[in-house]
Amino acid sequence: MQQTIDAMSTVPVVVQNGRLDAVATNRLGRALFSEMLDDARSPVNAARFVFLDRRAQTFYQDWEGNTRQIVALLRVEAGRSSYDRQRSDLIGELSTRSDLFRKLWGAHDVREHRTGMKSVHHPLVGDLDLTFQSMDLVYDRGLQMLVFSAEPGSASHDGLQLLANWAATNASPAHPTTAAVTDA
Repeated sequence: MQQTIDAMSTVPVVVQNGRLDAVATNRLGRALFSEMLDDARSPVNAARFVFLDRRAQTFYQDWEGNTRQIVALLRVEAGRSSYDRQRSDLIGELSTRSDLFRKLWGAHDVREHRTGMKSVHHPLVGDLDLTFQSMDLVYDRGLQMLVFSAEPGSASHDGLQLLANWAATNASPAHPTTAAVTDA
């Protein structure tokens, strides 16, 4: 899987499990989500970033909308795997450390987000409006590949190309973890 997503060098790619742990990225995905992926705590988790890291409020231009999406995705996963101890621990951590998470979790919103728009403010290249597609990886149930792209000719496309050039010349690692994708 890593070889496949590494070959997708012109678009950011992140593979995540149902708990929203980042289990693999390509170089551009790592550069785009560098603030989240630089978290010293493993596994790197999108929900933990959104609710517990102040940088998320600046990174996501629609931070409040992202908080609702994150909770809805975790609710979907709770229905799929009600006995997942790591997911239960994550929900407990977020519930005790974030009043907003606790409120949104209590609303019982359940939705999957397969496609849409993410507007982010990247610390190096500024504002990016990116479309995303989420694809289930059939060989390993519970993993999804998120692929981001920008409208050709747009300022976001130019910013993404600038970020790709920066990532290609920067010596930062290409993936957030050394765990195999099948271990997720």
